[in-house]
Amino acid sequence: VQLQASGGGLVQPGGSLRLSCAASGITFDEYVIGWFRQAPGKEREFVTAINWTGDRTYYTDSVKGRFTTSRDNAKNMVYLQMSSLKPEDTAVYYCAAQRPYSGSGFDQPLDYDYWGQGTLVTVSS
Repeated sequence: VQLQASGGGLVQPGGSLRLSCAASGITFDEYVIGWFRQAPGKEREFVTAINWTGDRTYYTDSVKGRFTTSRDNAKNMVYLQMSSLKPEDTAVYYCAAQRPYSGSGFDQPLDYDYWGQGTLVTVSS
């Protein structure tokens, strides 16, 4: 199983960035996909999750209205569109996959079984 996050970089406050997560080695359309982030010196925190079909999404309060997650099951891809970025959004962003029928929630790192390597997003002027 491999998850690979990409698309990070340096962006000015108020700017936008789109992250991608490519998955392989799993039956992709059976997995919930989550995005987490970890800033220096802080714990990994939940950002958003999307269900198998993509018709349900969940967001942490601090990104609601600014971030949008979507998926393309035909391409085994999940996307995180980030807009109106703030310096406090600076972090390494990780995508993660949750096994089907796990009975887990979706907003804790332990809810997920597979992780990508992370991509750094820096919001700074």
